[in-house]
Amino acid sequence: MSSIRSAAAALCAAASLMAACSTPSSGVATAYVSPLQFQSYDCKQITSEMLRVQVRVTQLGGRLDTAAQNDKALVGVGMILFWPALFALGGTKEQEAEYARLKGEFEALQKVATEKQCELPRAELAAAAMPAASAAASAPASR
Repeated sequence: MSSIRSAAAALCAAASLMAACSTPSSGVATAYVSPLQFQSYDCKQITSEMLRVQVRVTQLGGRLDTAAQNDKALVGVGMILFWPALFALGGTKEQEAEYARLKGEFEALQKVATEKQCELPRAELAAAAMPAASAAASAPASR
């Protein structure tokens, strides 16, 4: 009976540690942002803001993904070798909130651009994301 309780306690501890892990960018839900704040923007301003948001989303996404991978490795090492390392998990909730907000801003900007029939330079938006993605991949995860 005590071995069952020990196993259950270990399972609960592992589950709570996994809950403390960072969330990868794909797991962060988009926050709603009202498109009304962008209604006064002209097409040039919308494009410019979309480029800014896209670069930041790509940077944060890379950091969140790196932090999530690092946390998974820490859980493995911590559970087997050095349990105090498990206290270093998480710590990116502010980045996750900013990432969700920025994704919402991008969607709101897209909606306003569509309503105003703006020609969006897809190549520029994709190019803006590329340098940020490589920089995020090479940068250490900040917590």
